[in-house]
Amino acid sequence: MPSKETNVQENSKESSSEMEIDACTLKAMSSSPSEKIHLRPMTLFDIDDFMVWATDINVTRFCTWEPYTSREAGIAFINNFVLPHPWLRAICLDDDRAIGSISVTPVDNIRGEIGYVIGSKYWGKGIATEAVRLVGEEIFKEKPEMERLEALVDVDNVGSQKVLEKVGFVREGVMRKFMCLKGNVRDMVMFSLLPSDSLL
Repeated sequence: MPSKETNVQENSKESSSEMEIDACTLKAMSSSPSEKIHLRPMTLFDIDDFMVWATDINVTRFCTWEPYTSREAGIAFINNFVLPHPWLRAICLDDDRAIGSISVTPVDNIRGEIGYVIGSKYWGKGIATEAVRLVGEEIFKEKPEMERLEALVDVDNVGSQKVLEKVGFVREGVMRKFMCLKGNVRDMVMFSLLPSDSLL
């Protein structure tokens, strides 16, 4: 999915967590979300789970892409975008079932843009917040050249803004008339996290 995919709603309180990293899999060892999660590379075997959230109009409301209407299109997306992506992970429950995805897309040599999407069934459970925290904890170690992790969120996407703020991203301001989203010119809120910032 394109990086502008921060479309979630979160309302639960969070506590700090301990992280484990094993190869490309990040695990949250915390009881703060109602479901424990881990991040792993997304594959074609995730197509059926992908179609659950990718066909949901509520999930895709603030995404740059429209809901998917066929499994074939979903397979093509995974083959053409997900698999070649430099850093994209499935957000998984304990049973390894993918319920969303999270990515860090290079902007330039020192900046990356975080984007995430999660099935609406799992909104309000602290899962997206924990996924973003996992990335914030490890991405600067994995990519030491990165000086800034940023997120652009639609001004009306309050749920996603809360996710970033809970993790410790700094709200830098509103970028007026910044991008065209599905035919409408939208104001976007810029958030950032630096290696020197503390996660909440």
